[in-house]
Amino acid sequence: MVEIKEALEIIRSQHVQLDSEVVSLKDSLNRVLAEDLKAGFDLPGFDNSAMDGYALGGLQQEYKIIGEVAAGDSKEFILKSGEAVRIFTGAKVPEGTSAVIMQEKTKVKQDLLILEELPKEGQCIRKKGEELKEGELVFSKSYQITAAGIGMLGSLGLNQIKVIKKPIIQLITTGNELVAPGESLQVGQIYESNSGAIEAALKSKGFSSSASIQIKDDFELIKTGISEALKKSEVLILSGGISVGDYDFVKQALEENGVEELFYKVKQKPGKPLYFGRKGNQFVFALPGNPASSLSCFYIYVLHLLQKLSGLPGKGLLELNLPISSDFENRGDRPVFLKANIDNNLVEILNAQGSSMIGSMAKGNALAYVAAFEKIEKGSLIKTFLIS
Repeated sequence: MVEIKEALEIIRSQHVQLDSEVVSLKDSLNRVLAEDLKAGFDLPGFDNSAMDGYALGGLQQEYKIIGEVAAGDSKEFILKSGEAVRIFTGAKVPEGTSAVIMQEKTKVKQDLLILEELPKEGQCIRKKGEELKEGELVFSKSYQITAAGIGMLGSLGLNQIKVIKKPIIQLITTGNELVAPGESLQVGQIYESNSGAIEAALKSKGFSSSASIQIKDDFELIKTGISEALKKSEVLILSGGISVGDYDFVKQALEENGVEELFYKVKQKPGKPLYFGRKGNQFVFALPGNPASSLSCFYIYVLHLLQKLSGLPGKGLLELNLPISSDFENRGDRPVFLKANIDNNLVEILNAQGSSMIGSMAKGNALAYVAAFEKIEKGSLIKTFLIS
């Protein structure tokens, strides 16, 4: 059995192979750049107006209006002193422009422009290369693309981006008692919910599974299922069958498929029977079958590896230290991850903390950590991990 800190360090210390792929710009949100990106041209590519108004030749009180330039126009003017053109935001400023003045600070009488105040030299002109110079670094490798990043890349004319590939993930759930939602239940059976919860958790964190398989508690079936899944995945997540019961065959089946155990069992509650292993460049997590345990282990452990395999730092969930709304004492000898809800910057520990009870987890948005034998008084800070 390993401590929580040791288990996380084993996961974080794994050497991983990062491959790349090209995706469309519209599909690049939250992906990680696989290479440095430099500007192919100046941005903006020409001097342009920062607002609707008038481009002025020289700085004086009155001007003769000689024309108009809208954004995208190819018209060319060369302004002499005392001449002006009507100009709109984003339009290229004519040669000889001293400044642009906003329309609200002018008066027009036929073709005569009268200024209410004199602008400063260069006022309201976006200069060529003001934001980026040709060849300048835009984003470094490992940058995680945001909505604004997509805007920046689009302004540079890029429609395809080279990013780190996301890992191929498969799920396997085991259990004789499990029935797919929508089917009829027989005596002793329950609906299988872990695969749906894990698939949804994957999706919420930017990942997806390529396949989800349900297998009965039969050693040969589980062994074969793992063998087939390993052929098609880089990360295999199993749920159930990893404890020490007579029908828990997952650990032995992994061993016979050549998976090297990196740790098994973590000193925590819930989620003690957690397994992490590796076969070449493939990774395997075997999660407990109890729903709350399974999902908690995904958030606390699996997410770290998935992020790392995607080129991210692998920090897992957002960690916060917030005051607790009432006293809480952990009387056990294992640290606990408690289903909790953060509201108005207060952490409320929810009822129904059993490892099989996922309903309380569904009503919360966080997992709160309390060390073994620790007592936390109302108003004291508690370490909390945001799950939604």
